[in-house]
Amino acid sequence: MHIEPGIVNGVKIALSYATAAGAMGFAAKKTMEDLAASGIASFAARSAIATVGVFTFFEVLPHFPVGVSEVHFILGSTLFLLLGAAPAAFGLAMGLLIQGVFFAPIDLPQYFINLTTLLVPLFAMKELAKRIIAPNTAYVDLKYSQALALSTAYQAGVVGWVAFWAFYGQGIGAETMASVFTFGAAYMTVILIEPLADLAVLAAAKSLRGLERSGLVTPRLYAAA
Repeated sequence: MHIEPGIVNGVKIALSYATAAGAMGFAAKKTMEDLAASGIASFAARSAIATVGVFTFFEVLPHFPVGVSEVHFILGSTLFLLLGAAPAAFGLAMGLLIQGVFFAPIDLPQYFINLTTLLVPLFAMKELAKRIIAPNTAYVDLKYSQALALSTAYQAGVVGWVAFWAFYGQGIGAETMASVFTFGAAYMTVILIEPLADLAVLAAAKSLRGLERSGLVTPRLYAAA
């Protein structure tokens, strides 16, 4: 989902500062709620796990350029279900920054574009989870249809934001439309894998009940809201 350099140039990049500020403001609010509920030690541990996970997703798992961006296995719904929204947001922000600083400096001017693209769908997915997961249901007990809905929402959000940035930066032309469509079609294939990854990770977590009080996972993983 890294928007290709040159897609958004000049003063147009300024919009990403505003969108990222809004996303980070919401992330800060969720962080304060998480800290109040779980404490700083648990939040810090889950954020560190998320950061390592995101960096691994970006640099170790297969990724390839398609159209206006790159296709990555971000596993955003997996991070959310295991660690919670706020630690997942921290991990996405830090993993993206570490990758840019040490491995892909060419992506740094687009950092806030990419940050918006990752965080806004994450928080939208969190709101969707409230609607489709009953309050008395722990995440380890999710059905495939629920995991699929969360993954689809996140990936569709990422594709939607990439499309927005592409059209915003380059205009609505035939070439841009073709590149966006190619990227979107390739990226949505992630949906074939991510729900299965979610269920596999949740099944593993269900068998590891010792994690319930470790502070290394979100309390909602095992306990109903």
